[in-house]
Amino acid sequence: MKIAVLGAGAWGTAISINLCARHEVRLWARDAAHVAALRADRINLRYLPGFALPPALMLEDDLARALDGAELMLVAVTTNGLRATLRAVRATARATPLVWLCKGFESGQAKLPHQICAEELPGNVPQGVLSGPSFAEEVARGLPAALTLASGDSGFARNAARALHGPTLRVYLSEDVTGVEAAGAVKNVIAIAAGVSDGLELGLSARAALITRGLAEMSRLGVALGGRAETFMGLAGAGDLILTATGDLSRNRRVGLALARGTPLDAVLAGSGTLRRACTRRALSRAWRRRSRSRCRSRARCAGFSTNRGRRAPRCRNFWRANKGASTRTAVTCFAKRGEYRARRNRPN
Repeated sequence: MKIAVLGAGAWGTAISINLCARHEVRLWARDAAHVAALRADRINLRYLPGFALPPALMLEDDLARALDGAELMLVAVTTNGLRATLRAVRATARATPLVWLCKGFESGQAKLPHQICAEELPGNVPQGVLSGPSFAEEVARGLPAALTLASGDSGFARNAARALHGPTLRVYLSEDVTGVEAAGAVKNVIAIAAGVSDGLELGLSARAALITRGLAEMSRLGVALGGRAETFMGLAGAGDLILTATGDLSRNRRVGLALARGTPLDAVLAGSGTLRRACTRRALSRAWRRRSRSRCRSRARCAGFSTNRGRRAPRCRNFWRANKGASTRTAVTCFAKRGEYRARRNRPN
C-alpha cells in the first residue's frame, strides 16, 4: 500500500520507519530545510536521533507530491498544527482516507481532532484516530506495541488496521472516536502529576493512587464529552495512562519531575518541547465549561424550564453539583434559587 505520513516529528518518523518494511511510504514535512537535512543525513537528528531512515523511505517537502497516489494518509502533526495541515491537504483537491495520530485539545478552541477534521474536510472522506500506549523510540526500534484505531466507518477501520498491523505492531478496532481522543488528551495531565509525585518522593503507593483515581476522573470526563466508559479501560485509556505516567521515556512525566525539583515551568517547556501537552489542562478546562453550558441548557429544557422572555440560558456553574447524585427536584431548586429559570410543571391530562 502507498502511505503518506504527514509530519516528520518523532512519532511521524517512527511510524514511517516501522511501516517502510511492508509498504511504500512517503514522509512529508513542511520545512524544506528540515527535509533537506533528512535527505543528507538519513537520520532525524532534530526529533528522533539514533535511528537511521530506511533507504526505501521517500522524503518530500511538497504536499501534492507526497499525496500523489497515496491510498492512506497518516497525519502525525501536533493537534495545534492539524487544522493548518488539513487546509493544505484540502487545497490539493485530494480525498485521501486519513488517520490522525495526534493527541490533545486544540489550544485556541479546545476542540478534539475529529471536530477539527469535521470543520476542515468533506464529510465523505474516510477517517479515524490511532492512539494507545507507544513511545516513538520503541516503535522505531521494532519493539512490540498495541494501539487502538477508532473510526465511525467500520469498513475503513478494518482496512486501515490491516495495513498498519505488523509483526510487532498490533492494531485493535473501536467505534468510540471521542473516547479514544479524550483519553489520549487527558492522560497527559495525570502523567505530569505522577511525575511531580515521583519527584517529591511520595512513594509508589501515592503514584498508584494517583493513577487509579486519575483514570476514574478521565472516564467521567470522557463520558461527559460523549465517549464510552469501557474505552478508558482499554489501550487508549488505562494502557496509555500507565505508560505515560510511569515510563522513563515519557516527556510528560519528565515535566512533572522537573517541576518537583523546583524548575520554573517556562524553563521546563523551553527545553522539552512539551508545551502542547502542558497546556492540555487549560484547553481541557475550556472544553469542560463549554460542555457544561450545553448540558445546562439541554437539561433545563428537558426538565421543563423556560427562560425569561426567551433569553438564552446563561452559564450554570453549579450544574454538576446540582445534578450529580441529586434528584430533578433538587436541580430545579438550585436553578430557581439563582433566579435564572422558572419551573413549568407538566400536569397530567
